[in-house]
Amino acid sequence: MRFLRSIFFYLFLILSTLILGSSAVIGSFVSRSWACFVARLWGNVNLWAAGVKVRLEGLENLQGGPFILVSNHQGWFDIFAALGKLPVAFSWLAKQELFKIPVLGQAMSRAGYVPIDRGDRRKAIASMNRVAQVIREGTSVFIFPEGTRSADGVIKEFKKGVFVLAVKSGQPILPISISGSYLILPKKSWMIHPGEIRFCIGTPIHSSGADGRSRDILIAKVREAIRSNLTSEEAGSDEASPQESDGLSQKGGSI
Repeated sequence: MRFLRSIFFYLFLILSTLILGSSAVIGSFVSRSWACFVARLWGNVNLWAAGVKVRLEGLENLQGGPFILVSNHQGWFDIFAALGKLPVAFSWLAKQELFKIPVLGQAMSRAGYVPIDRGDRRKAIASMNRVAQVIREGTSVFIFPEGTRSADGVIKEFKKGVFVLAVKSGQPILPISISGSYLILPKKSWMIHPGEIRFCIGTPIHSSGADGRSRDILIAKVREAIRSNLTSEEAGSDEASPQESDGLSQKGGSI
């Protein structure tokens, strides 16, 4: 049964991406909000196809904004769940390679998602400056500060680039804990395991200090806020320190 569900999901994913992606590109010439609506629909229909339910906690913390939505990253289904279930409009910061995928890449661009070129530090910094301005103008942005998804669901160290962005934008960080996503599609498997993902939205954390020790304290505070709402297995060690890399010149990406 799991094998058949997996085949159904991948076929449905391809079909929904082609149909809804094309719709998003065409409709976005009339209204950008149409592309956002289609992205939400795309997330929801693919959750349905995989047999995945999402439980949301802490929705009251979404009041106000804009925010920098910061979350741990366990797998593909983080993205479907965030797009489909979070009742707030936001853009993604995503690795540039995704924008080269036919239809999906064009749809992402039309929805206002921002590509990050991790192979070119200068371009990456320019992108971050552009995103900071977008946030100041009222658009929330969703980012995974680990830089790539966790293979075993255990939260990894955070890169510093996200927190530079927080300081530049002057907007609060909203920590989101994603639990159970890695069990739906383990990193080295193609088989879908239907189940439930839990999104726990924490209270906003205001950025303070532009560099040095104050930024390290901010990173530790956000990481601990996310860890506190994960299972003990997912939370891992509380001794991880922020990576020296700013996360902008690494290969890989946020998805």
